[in-house]
Amino acid sequence: MEISQSQYGRGDASFQAAGGEEGIRKLVDTFYDNMRDNPDYQRIWSWHPHPEDKEESRDKLARFLCSWTGGPKRYQEKYGGISIPQVHAHLEVTEVERDMWLDCMREALQAQEYEQGFKEYLLDQLSKPAEVIRQACSGA
Repeated sequence: MEISQSQYGRGDASFQAAGGEEGIRKLVDTFYDNMRDNPDYQRIWSWHPHPEDKEESRDKLARFLCSWTGGPKRYQEKYGGISIPQVHAHLEVTEVERDMWLDCMREALQAQEYEQGFKEYLLDQLSKPAEVIRQACSGA
């Protein structure tokens, strides 16, 4: 199903453009695999406190993105409510780490079979909470 760029962010259009829950989990796995395997991302990889494969981190991000893109409230079903800035408040997130996270996500998005317009839209949208996290962690 092709979705026009003007529809992203409305209802579940972004969730559908991502391929539903399966597509989001594929994106998240690619994202974490890139983070694990690329030495440029080791700083942010080390922040995830779980075992080597970081399954809980993967699950949390996938569930969050399902809800965030207009799909089912998977994160809330399993983990309850979330405050993105509070969850990351213990980290020292500067522009460097914010951009590292966004670069890793950009690479993961490029590996997906999403429409190019959706890839650009999603990265733009993800840059907003990434900046909120940076501001909350820097005290700005």
